[in-house]
Amino acid sequence: MQESHKTELVLFDLDGTLIDTAPDFVLSLNKILEFNGRKKLNKNIIRSHVSDGSAKLVEIGFKINENDAEFQKFRNELLNEYEKNLTNESEIFDGVDDVISYLNTNNIIFGIVTNKPYKYAKPIVNNFEILNASKVLICPDHLSHIKPDPEGILLACSKLNINPKNCVYIGDHKKDLEAGINAGTKTIGCMYGYSLSKNENYDGSMLVEKAIEIIDLINLLWISILHLKKTFCLKRTF
Repeated sequence: MQESHKTELVLFDLDGTLIDTAPDFVLSLNKILEFNGRKKLNKNIIRSHVSDGSAKLVEIGFKINENDAEFQKFRNELLNEYEKNLTNESEIFDGVDDVISYLNTNNIIFGIVTNKPYKYAKPIVNNFEILNASKVLICPDHLSHIKPDPEGILLACSKLNINPKNCVYIGDHKKDLEAGINAGTKTIGCMYGYSLSKNENYDGSMLVEKAIEIIDLINLLWISILHLKKTFCLKRTF
């Protein structure tokens, strides 16, 4: 009897993986910095911290930590401003359209597991037609623990009745890859995103410089599994 072990599901992180949301974070953070009489930040500095969340953006923008009396006030201002600018300048990354088309053509379902709250994530996903085929959107609202905890990935797999070993999780942050590994999925890190470094190996996760390269890696996973099955069968013959 053949073991069922192939890519049946691909789960993606959102920011820095499917969508370049950094421009709208740059716009929003610099607007509230200016409103509060602070100096605007270089867009590249903001971009490098987008995947770290709103708290980190407030920290680097206002040069304060969460113990500061005004921290939550500034964070609320940022989130309110960002909600107004969710899809002003954000764009799907080059090659993502091709990846999604490949998955659809090969009957591989896909979904999204993000640390972004649902009220921000859902409008962004809805804004890009290519993402309408997503079978699941898991946000912190649905969970007790966020990435790097595997709860979100495991919940998505459970909802879709897919064994995590037949799933690939793709993200642009170390926490994404840790979550995938903790869940028992294959993992792919997106170097074109916001957070990963070329100087780390991320526990053996596969890495891509461009989104289009994801297709080759998924093909490679399938070929490797077929080879293992063939080898196993040959060994059983003798």
